[in-house]
Parts: sequence; C-alpha cells; structure tokens
Amino acid sequence: MSHSHTASGDNSPEPAVSLRARRTLAIAVIPLVLATVIGLVLLWPRGTTPDLATGLELPADLVDGTITNTDEAPCPGIVEEDGPQCVVASVRLTTGSDAGQIIFLDVTPGPATPAFAPGDKIVLGHVTDLPPGAPEGSEYYFADFQRDSGLLVLALLFAGAVVLLGRWRGLRALAALAVSLGVLMLFVLPAILQGRSPVAVAIVGSSVIMIVALYLSHGTNVRTTTALLGTLVSLALTGLLAFIFVGATELSGLASEEAVYLQVSADSINLQGLILAGIIIGSLGVLDDVTVTQASAVWELRKANPAWGFMQLYRPALRIGRDHIASTVNTLVLAYAGASLPLLILFTQARRPLVEVAAGEVVATEIVRTLVGSIGLVASVPVTTALTAAAVAGLPVWRRGGPNRSGNAKPLPM
Repeated sequence: MSHSHTASGDNSPEPAVSLRARRTLAIAVIPLVLATVIGLVLLWPRGTTPDLATGLELPADLVDGTITNTDEAPCPGIVEEDGPQCVVASVRLTTGSDAGQIIFLDVTPGPATPAFAPGDKIVLGHVTDLPPGAPEGSEYYFADFQRDSGLLVLALLFAGAVVLLGRWRGLRALAALAVSLGVLMLFVLPAILQGRSPVAVAIVGSSVIMIVALYLSHGTNVRTTTALLGTLVSLALTGLLAFIFVGATELSGLASEEAVYLQVSADSINLQGLILAGIIIGSLGVLDDVTVTQASAVWELRKANPAWGFMQLYRPALRIGRDHIASTVNTLVLAYAGASLPLLILFTQARRPLVEVAAGEVVATEIVRTLVGSIGLVASVPVTTALTAAAVAGLPVWRRGGPNRSGNAKPLPM
C-alpha cells in the first residue's frame, strides 16, 4: 500500500506509519479482496436473465411523441352538451411504426390528469392487438412524460459541480460512482434475478463497490485502508442486525406492489432476503462517508500534532464523529420519511394509532432499515477512529510498549 502525499491538499509532511502496521493492514485486507473475487466468480450471472413478465400480460410498446395542440371536446360517450369536457391533445409521433403521423388523445379530466401544453414531449403506449370494433385512435394512450433531457442536464450539472470543487479527486469520485452503478446493473440485479441468494450477492457486490470506490476515490494509502476496514466491520454488524430483526419482526417482503409482482413473475427470488440485501447495500452508501471522514480526521490531527499518541488522537476524532453521527442519523430518518410521505399522509387521514401504523409491514420495514443502518453508522465511528489512530500512532499490537504514558510517542519510521 503506497503512501499518498497529496491527500490533504497541503505541503505538510504525512504522518509516519510503521512497516509493521502497514503489513498488518495488508494482512487484513488481502483476504477480503481474495474472498470478494472468489464470490464474484461463483455468483456471477451466467446465461440469459429470466423474463419477469412470465405468466403476466406483456406491457404495450412505448413510443415518443410531441404535443402540437390542445383543445376541449365532449368526452367520448357523452351526448349532453353540458357534460364533462375532455382534453383533446394532438400528438405528432416521433418514434415507432407510425412516426410522423398525428394522433389524437382524449384525456378525461380529474385530479390525476396531467396538464398538457403544446411542445410537451410525452411517451405513449401502443397497443397492437386491439379487439374488433375498438374506436379509431384508441391504440395509443398516454403513458408518461419524456424526462431524458432534464435528467441529462441535471447529471451534467452534478458532474460539473463535483469536478469544479474536487478537481482530479472529483473525477475519481465520478469514476467510482460509475463503477458502483456498473456493479449494481451488471452483477447484483442479474444475479438476484437468476435465483442467487440476495444476501450473498449484496455482500459480494458491496465488497466490490467498497474496495474499488474507496481506493479509486481516495487513493491506495493507509488512511483509505483503515476506512475500508472500518466500513467492513460496521457493514458486517449491520448485516447481522438486519438478519436478526428482519426475522424477529417477521417481515415477509410483500409490503409493496413491486414485491407482489416479483413473487408472481419470479418465484425463485427470496423476498425476505431481498430486504436484507437492500439494507446492506443502502447502508454502504452512508457508511463509507462516515468512515472516510473519521480516518481523515485522525490523519489531519496527527499531521498537526506529530507527537500525539493513540488516546490523544482518538478522543478529539471521536468528538468529531459524534457530531457527524448526530446529523447523519437525522438525515437518514428524514430521507426515509420523505420517501414515504404519501403513505404517512394516507395513514394520518385514516386516523390510525401511531403504534398500529408503525406495526404495519410497510412502515415497519422502513423502521428496521433506518434503525439497523443507524446502529451500523454509530459503530463505524469508534471502530474506524481506533483503527486509524492505532495505525498512525502505534499500539502494542503493532509495536511493543506503544506510546508512553504522556502520549508523546516518537513518529514511527517509514
């Protein structure tokens, strides 16, 4: 493991780390990397991914179109002049077998009716096997709006902001993000669809993301290695707690429509295991943030005070971690609450007791996910802080005698 001299962005000398400490960290990391590679080979999806629509009606083909004009007319089947008025949208098809043609959409007014305007780009469903006697033009229906352009602009703004602030490190972070998405799309999802254990796939996939993303973003140095080990220990604790409490609360994984669809179309998928996999992968995204921050805090403290020993580094870094955890846990709860806001409003309108709402599987799943992930986060702070402080300051595990009582240990030789 090389030692980075540009991680902090200044010219102050990096903390000295003993050769024995480096070897100990390498001995801890190498088996993890080998186990990850073996798991990746054994669980890698082979052959074609099964069709999830088996036994279900296949969805209609989707085509793109642009609204050229909107008008109002009596809704189909309504003969009264003062009956409800429907929106009639003229749409020019831009893809599909009828590209270039103009079709008309009748949209019944209602709370969920989208507001159409000329120039809107929409997605249409195309039904190719209409029953005899179906009205002309009914083979097309509104499916969604086209969002490709807006999402692309947002992604470019995000990438530009990351590179502008992070420069080369920002570029490496974007590369790490691409690797993470690639692991999810090329390995995790196809492997689960082919019937592999969701938990095993999540563990291996998380390990790949953890190793590649951390070293790619932060460099192959001692600081990143201690953050990696801290993430691994915390993720193992998170997985263990998830296994215990998903079983203890008897979560079945059937709380959502998507889960019911999966049960019907892909009965080889273990839905309870899917919950566990989701908790493991979801926790990783926050864990590496906390562990890298803690490792960096210890590193910078050691650079500022080269004579400080283990406890003198550990205590102030732990105080930094407490502040970080306090805000991160609140962020997790608010993020899950925001994602479930429509459901929470629905329960509030139904005037159901809070205990009853929390005991329902939909909400209970999010509670287990939040609390288990938060416990893993809390554990990551002392674990990573201790690992990094031990690496840079030296403890009896790596050097006999360690720092003296005053903590003024001499910097260890490279």
